Amino acid sequence: MTVRDDAHQQGRQQDREEDREQRESGPDRRRFIGYVLAAPTLTVAAQLGEAVLAPAPAVAAAPALVPSLPGPSEIYDLNDMLTHAALPTANLITLRIEADGSASFALPRAEVGQGITTSSAMLIAEELDLPLEKVRVTLADARPELLFNQMTGGSNTTIATFTPIRVAAAVARGRLLRAAALELGELLGSLTAKAGAIVSSATGRSIGYGELAAKAAAVSDTAVSVALKKPSEFKVIGTAQRRIDALEAVTGRKRFAMDVQVPDALPTMVCRPPTINGTVRSVDNLAAVRAMPGITDVVRISSGVAVRGRTFGQCVDAVRALKVTWGPGTAEAASDATVQRKLRAAELPLVVPTLPLLTKAVDARFTFHFSSNSALETNCAVADVRSDSAEIWASLKTPIVAQEQIALQLGLPVTAVKVHVTEGGGSFGRKLFHDAAGEAAEISRAMGKPVKLMWHRTDDFRQGRTHPMSTSRVRATYTLGEVLSYEQRHTSVATDFGHGLGEIITSTAAQLPVGDLAFSETIFALTQQSPYHFGVTTQLLSETEKRFNTGSMRGIYSPNVRCAQELVVDELAKRMGKDAYEFRRKHLKEERARAVLDKVAEVGDWGRSMPAGTAQGIALHPEYHAFVAVLAEIDCRPETTGRKIHDAYTGPRVTKVVCAVDVGLAVNPRGLEAQMMGGIIDGIAVALTSGLHLRDGHFQEGSWDNYFYTRQWNTPPELEIVVMPPTSDRPGGAGELAVGAAMAAVACAYGRATGTMPTTFPVNHAEPLAFEPLPTTPPIPASPVDGLDRAF
Repeated sequence: MTVRDDAHQQGRQQDREEDREQRESGPDRRRFIGYVLAAPTLTVAAQLGEAVLAPAPAVAAAPALVPSLPGPSEIYDLNDMLTHAALPTANLITLRIEADGSASFALPRAEVGQGITTSSAMLIAEELDLPLEKVRVTLADARPELLFNQMTGGSNTTIATFTPIRVAAAVARGRLLRAAALELGELLGSLTAKAGAIVSSATGRSIGYGELAAKAAAVSDTAVSVALKKPSEFKVIGTAQRRIDALEAVTGRKRFAMDVQVPDALPTMVCRPPTINGTVRSVDNLAAVRAMPGITDVVRISSGVAVRGRTFGQCVDAVRALKVTWGPGTAEAASDATVQRKLRAAELPLVVPTLPLLTKAVDARFTFHFSSNSALETNCAVADVRSDSAEIWASLKTPIVAQEQIALQLGLPVTAVKVHVTEGGGSFGRKLFHDAAGEAAEISRAMGKPVKLMWHRTDDFRQGRTHPMSTSRVRATYTLGEVLSYEQRHTSVATDFGHGLGEIITSTAAQLPVGDLAFSETIFALTQQSPYHFGVTTQLLSETEKRFNTGSMRGIYSPNVRCAQELVVDELAKRMGKDAYEFRRKHLKEERARAVLDKVAEVGDWGRSMPAGTAQGIALHPEYHAFVAVLAEIDCRPETTGRKIHDAYTGPRVTKVVCAVDVGLAVNPRGLEAQMMGGIIDGIAVALTSGLHLRDGHFQEGSWDNYFYTRQWNTPPELEIVVMPPTSDRPGGAGELAVGAAMAAVACAYGRATGTMPTTFPVNHAEPLAFEPLPTTPPIPASPVDGLDRAF
């Protein structure tokens, strides 16, 4: 925007007013630098400097008799690392005011159901004094210039973007007020912004944001100093809001990858090998399959044989008809038992000895089987690859990595590959990898045509990413009512961090408090912590077996590690004759942890009398500057355990859950409640029912009929979420928080109800199988399911 000469003196007066506001804003109102960018309409960016204030200092609980030193993640955790890695490009996060007075923001993160488009819109609405419905949030395409600022994971989105988004909105608001002062001929200090219109307090005249959008624009980039609202001034942040995309979701108008309409992009599926990562040796009937009704193309690719047809139902028929000779995979003859033996051999030793005359010890080993992210939306992507360019549409949490690797795969420059991020129907860590997008690009190049690739549900269970199998060896020594040491040796099938997180670790390695550790060990050290004063405490990771397709699942290592620890805590309390809740409370390190624990004990009526075969369990989990406690009640009585699955398994039912959560500042308490509910359901699943059976080099599960994710019959009829009052002026992580605490609370309840501490998870992971496995060749059910017979 160019200011007229006759407004020069008025502008100087406004500058003086702004200087006075800065002096009077007080020490609790930090000032930030943002930018007004050259553009036809008002476009602003966040600050380049300090984007996120340091985490609030921990408030210690009463000191324990045998205190524990803080672990690495209590000083600097994975979320801190992700936030600081995103910091240098925070100034590239931009916000635009449109001619209709609305605000447009392309969020450089992936919305997969967690509600971050809503929380981001709330931040903008707050600082812009704009109605929430006038904020339009879309998902940004892959932007290589953002470096590490376009990765969605580690419950980091709200933490990392909390300040940059607000700064951008505050810059826009200030620029609009300044333009309004010039237009109305009023002093800047006499104007207020309300409901998207600038109102003059002196004359009552008003002018809308839309009318000012062009007038407030700049012809060159300009640095602007702004002060953000204080928490006491919040009118949107911290209030319960419905999701801005709720109506589209329930009416079917929400657009996912398979809803993208690309000319001539036809349904495509892949015939995959019977064992993990098997290879194609030969195809006996290519010509016959190509001649099937509706089929346009059949080609061999690195992961199998791809077919393209008019409908997904025709693709299913073609995949089933293919006669393929397969070569061996990477996990031939592997089974749960063989993997478990290798994990046992790779365990790191325990150091603290037991001294029978002086101390006693709880020794335990826990096994956690392979599991699936099990998102509602299967892997899918649309690809249009030409000789000199490529365009991809998919739900991607690491779109920059996808763009780089697809460009390398196709032999194209990165600038020739466009990657569009679509909304996703769930992820839980699965969409950190771009498997479907890369495969779609390979198929499109081989066929020379656009494709709309969808993985069948069975594909993901048997050839997709899995949460690795692991074991936890725990020893806790105690004497005279005090815990002297706690050692945990977690051993896991290797987790693949090739989705971009490893690059972040490499780039910040010199600043990490964990020394020269490998990627997995670094992630483990930056995520795992004990909330208890248990004397000398060590938690270490070792990994083995790199021949599986693995990935992170909601919480990475935390649910399994926390479940093992909380079960040992229950056992320690039992052996010392202490109440499980009071024992935890006594040993907690922080008051915030004690507050959520007290709240669930109070609301859940901890210690109430219950029938034999039923019990309560209680557990706590700290992560990413947040705390959650869960109290669960379970019914393990055979006569009341509910519905049978395939007449072979009758499982215990979780009948009640109370959850108390403290994330510092909850941007959207309603969204936080939903996150906790989802995490609780996940925790119930991995504790009781959801696991994969590995046999003869492949997983037996092939659909939700036999991968027993929590069903309605096993969802607690009583479920209460308590969002604690704010304990900070900044948000903590929430996306993964509840899974570990819920899994542990359910496991502890199960142990108390049955009288035996469970050591294998899920607890129903039994042989013989409780279902008839789908055939491995071809690995697709006989009749089309999941709407695959729809025409596109």
